[in-house]
Amino acid sequence: MKNIRITTEVRALLLVCGLGLIAVLFTPIWRIDLDAPQYPEGLQMFIHANKLSGNVDIINGLNHYIGMKTLHAEDFVEFKVLPGIIIFYALLFLAVAYFARRKWMYVLFALFVGFGALAMVDFWRWEYDYGHNLNPDAAIIVPGMAYQPPLIGFKQLLNFGAYSIPATGGFIFIAVGVILLGCVIYEWKKGKRLATKTNVMAVSAGLFFLLITSCNTEPLPIRIGKDNCDFCKMTISDNRFGAEIVTKKGKTYKFDDEHCIVGFINAKTVTQPEIHAVYFTNFLHPHDLIKVEDAVFLQSPSLKSPMNGNIAAFSNEDSLINALPKFRGNKISWEDMQK
Repeated sequence: MKNIRITTEVRALLLVCGLGLIAVLFTPIWRIDLDAPQYPEGLQMFIHANKLSGNVDIINGLNHYIGMKTLHAEDFVEFKVLPGIIIFYALLFLAVAYFARRKWMYVLFALFVGFGALAMVDFWRWEYDYGHNLNPDAAIIVPGMAYQPPLIGFKQLLNFGAYSIPATGGFIFIAVGVILLGCVIYEWKKGKRLATKTNVMAVSAGLFFLLITSCNTEPLPIRIGKDNCDFCKMTISDNRFGAEIVTKKGKTYKFDDEHCIVGFINAKTVTQPEIHAVYFTNFLHPHDLIKVEDAVFLQSPSLKSPMNGNIAAFSNEDSLINALPKFRGNKISWEDMQK
């Protein structure tokens, strides 16, 4: 087994992966974006292999008010050792590509996966420490509130929406891991004589596509009396008229009325290309959310919705017709609502 050589195609991919890891040293690996009404352009912090960049000073100023420790690159031992670790793995990829031994590639895969898992655990530990170990004498104290950013994805922190997503270097890391997995699968199947004609490039591309399209874009439940409308900022109090926008990044915006969601869209806070789906609360079953393409709408002054949009969503025509005796009005389309 130890003398079995990997194919030329796999060696070329491993060479590309090694060079890609070297490129990580010159690009940000991770980013945390903060959105809030007082910062319409948003705030960004970029995490590199050896430093922090972006709006770090502004974020430190905000963190001071809520008792979080300020962020300084010299406080993180990771910034001292991570460049060396990246160079080590880059050289290891190049060495495996040069010596072309299948067993070495399997060892490389195990080490790389272990490093990735350890890095994510360390990142979570770092976020937990900064989000929970707060100064008790801070200017703003919310009992029971912690400010740990999400490991990956979106999380609401007071009036700030926090995104935690890979940056260029992070996506290079992900691509390297997926390509390496594709190479391992290809060589393993080849060794077992199960698929000697498998195209390793197709396997890698397919796995990478699945990875980058696996963000959670499902709607979230609307919590009556707890969630605020993202347009009018009022607490959502009537679950019959709720609505949601889910972006392609997985962020959810919630609204208490048709008037608010239309106003939000017209304000172009989120552009149409960024929107993954729009949902409305089922008027008859308020815990159910209906995709806008599947909903039918009734406009009636008798509905008296929170912001006087006076429009209710139903899951089908029959439900709307059955509601007409009580709520006299007209059927209206989503397109007409946006005019």
